[in-house]
Amino acid sequence: MTELEAKREFFKGDIFATEVTGIQIEAVGENYAKCSLALDKKHLNAAGHPMGGAIYTLADFTFAVSTNPHPDRVTVTTVSQTCYLNPAKGKVLYAESHLVKNGRSTCFFDVDITDDFGTNIAKVTVTGTHIQK
Repeated sequence: MTELEAKREFFKGDIFATEVTGIQIEAVGENYAKCSLALDKKHLNAAGHPMGGAIYTLADFTFAVSTNPHPDRVTVTTVSQTCYLNPAKGKVLYAESHLVKNGRSTCFFDVDITDDFGTNIAKVTVTGTHIQK
């Protein structure tokens, strides 16, 4: 089983992100993940733009994919900040999570959200805490 297949199998357990929201894992690497969300009307706010909560869910899930599973710990979000930059004009959102710093008990990631036109939609910074299993 490839690393991508293993991550997809593990994260099937995140029902809200994968089934309710519809997020797909596109690529994984060491301390990296790329996920996508095909937008439909359930993701939109009253103004017709992707709801902030949908964008944040994509970012938080992508962070989780980039940091989990680990053989002896799980990593959870403890603090995050979302800066919404532009409204999405496309039909698909993409999130890419990159490690900035990894420590013994905490880590720090940047998650960039774009649409299928390449527009920068949001920048999310995430501090995670490593919890021993």
